[in-house]
Amino acid sequence: MKPPTAAPGSVDGGWWPRSNDPTTEFPPLITAMAALGRPVLRVSYDLDAWDVVGRRLPVGDAVVRMEGFRTSQPHTVTMIGPDRARTRLLVIPPATPGGAARAALRAAADPCSTATVADLLEWNNVAVRRVGATAHAGWRTVEHPQVDRGVLGPQAAARDPRREVRPYEDEIAS
Repeated sequence: MKPPTAAPGSVDGGWWPRSNDPTTEFPPLITAMAALGRPVLRVSYDLDAWDVVGRRLPVGDAVVRMEGFRTSQPHTVTMIGPDRARTRLLVIPPATPGGAARAALRAAADPCSTATVADLLEWNNVAVRRVGATAHAGWRTVEHPQVDRGVLGPQAAARDPRREVRPYEDEIAS
C-alpha cells in the first residue's frame, strides 16, 4: 500500500491473489484492509476476471457487498469504506511468476508512482491478456522469456526513466 501522503496515481497499492475465486481471496484482503485502518463495506470488481460470487460476502462479523461490473478494469479492485473512501488496488493475475509479481507489487506501492495499470503490468513483465467474455474466463498469463529473470527490455525501460536497462542474457552471451 502507498502511504496516505503519496502522489495520487491510478492505484493505491497492489494485490496478488492465488486464484480467481472471490469467496476464497477477498475475505483475507478485506480483513487486512481493516487492520490497516481502511474498513471495507463494498468491493467493486470486473465480472470477467473473477469466478461467480453472491452479492453479499460474509467476512468475520460483517457482510461486504460485492459489486461486479463488466466495465471495471480487469486488473483492479476498488474497495469502498464507510466514509465512501475508495482504495483501488492493482490485481496481479494468480499465475504470474513470483519475481514479476513482486516487482509489480513494489511498483504499485511506490509513493512516487502515477503510472497506469497497463504500464505497471507491462514494465514489470506481467504479461496478461483477456480471455473470452464470460464470467468464468479470468486471465491467462502469456509466456514471456524475460519474466522469470526479472529483466526489463530496452523498450519497457525507456518508458520509465527510473528503471535500469539491462541486456538480455542472450545479448550477453553473444
